[in-house]
Amino acid sequence: MATTAVDMRGSLDTGHRRVILASSLGTVFEWYDFYLYGSLAALIGKHFFSGLNETSQFIFALLAFAAGFAVRPFGAIVFGRLGDLIGRKYTFLITIVIMGLSTFFVGLLPNYAQIGAAAPTILIALRLLQGLALGGEYGGAATYVAEHAPNGKRGLYTSFIQITATFGLFLSLLVILGTRMGLGDKTFDDWGWRIPFLVSSLLLAVSVYIRMQLQESPVFKQMKAEGKQSKAPLTEAFGHWSNLKLVILALLGATAGQAVVWYTGQFYALYFLTQSLKIDGTTANLLIAAALAIGTPFFVLFGWLSDRIGRKTIVLAGCLLAALTYFPIFKGLTHFGNPAIETAAATSPVKVIADPNGCSFQFDPVGKTKFTSSCDVAKSALAKKGIPYSNVTAEPGAVASVKIGDQSISSFEGGSLDSKAFAEQGKAFGTQLSTALKAAGYPEKADPAQRNDVMLVVLLAILVIYVTMVYGPIAAWLVEMFPTRIRYTSMSLPYHIGNGWFGGFVPTIGFMLVAWKGDIYYGLWYPIIVAIGTFFIGLLFLRETKDVDIRG
Repeated sequence: MATTAVDMRGSLDTGHRRVILASSLGTVFEWYDFYLYGSLAALIGKHFFSGLNETSQFIFALLAFAAGFAVRPFGAIVFGRLGDLIGRKYTFLITIVIMGLSTFFVGLLPNYAQIGAAAPTILIALRLLQGLALGGEYGGAATYVAEHAPNGKRGLYTSFIQITATFGLFLSLLVILGTRMGLGDKTFDDWGWRIPFLVSSLLLAVSVYIRMQLQESPVFKQMKAEGKQSKAPLTEAFGHWSNLKLVILALLGATAGQAVVWYTGQFYALYFLTQSLKIDGTTANLLIAAALAIGTPFFVLFGWLSDRIGRKTIVLAGCLLAALTYFPIFKGLTHFGNPAIETAAATSPVKVIADPNGCSFQFDPVGKTKFTSSCDVAKSALAKKGIPYSNVTAEPGAVASVKIGDQSISSFEGGSLDSKAFAEQGKAFGTQLSTALKAAGYPEKADPAQRNDVMLVVLLAILVIYVTMVYGPIAAWLVEMFPTRIRYTSMSLPYHIGNGWFGGFVPTIGFMLVAWKGDIYYGLWYPIIVAIGTFFIGLLFLRETKDVDIRG
């Protein structure tokens, strides 16, 4: 499909609109692939990390998910350099092939019971390949679309790229729900979860076909024809302080806050519904899907608005609003999602009374450490049940106890016990604990009759709207910060450090903090602190870019 040069003074012609749509559709499928793992993290933990205890299973499954995010900056460097050297089109054609094949092979991978430790090892390797590919994807798609757009409309046109990430998540949820409903929960949990990964092969074929139709960015072709192309994009982007300083400010003053708001509003919210509020997975996915359907048009709205009032104002306002309202919104999710937890916590609060010196940070990635102190036994039992609790300091050396309202249950020291005796005492303690918690009104699962789905969707939609505020204008803002010759490289790194490291670890860090403190809302402190930091750094040190000419 041939395209003509962009008239920077006017609108995109029909051919360019078609090109941008094709680019966006390809990105939908790529994000679909990546989000599958996030949506199925708890189930994947049971299949591939079954050698660990229950708490570590989920945390380590989240770490494997985050591993893909951890390598995204490296993918940004590798593919960003290629994009500035050989062009935008060919680079993100490569990334989608790597991404699609990695996802397909996850669907074929034997589990821990079949091949032992090789299963999680290969899984993490595939996640790393996915992360590398995604590290090169976003910068290419955003740069490609922005370089086609006329001045005054870059926010609007790049906002369609932002929508594709949510569409990818939305599509993955629909495929998961359709498969689960078609096969039933037990079959889906046993092997049916592999089908959405295998379906990605069809999506990959469509995506490759679509991207093969694209032509190179006219701005890049013009730069290349004029001989202004960078011969060392990495050196120019990161070896010169003037540009490196801008890369650092783009990270801390824009993408870090954008990322934590994004992942809190979608992934952490989903995990909170299922892990903390004990809402069944199908219902939680439907609630998130409904919120996404409501919130998605706001990507375009805020992209369009950023062309008029600026990118910086909208992104930073989204960070500030999120930081100020996360606690009441998530407490509202508890109130409308599982009010029994809220009532029980108010009338019969759970307290762990223990010597702090006997309490460990219970994270065991290899499943070898035994947490046998009375404090660890008590906290582990509560964490497995998803029960919120507070910590009370006991006398040094005292045996820990769990106080539920007025009732107190003593834990036990397991260090001197053999495995059989420890298991027997642990079972007896767990039975006592379950009986007391049930009597105090703590539910094992959320009661559908007490759930207010309308209010849950409203609150989740507000979280999604925050996502659209920070994410809708971010592509245009980043593209406009950097010159054409090193744009792909320069914008990709802060974006993927922000989203890969600051954002990708939100679920992991959040639930590790919850497991540590016992407060189901404690994990929110991480995104709140990062979002506030971004607000002030962006406000003080980053400029508005909506009126710049990106052809330079």
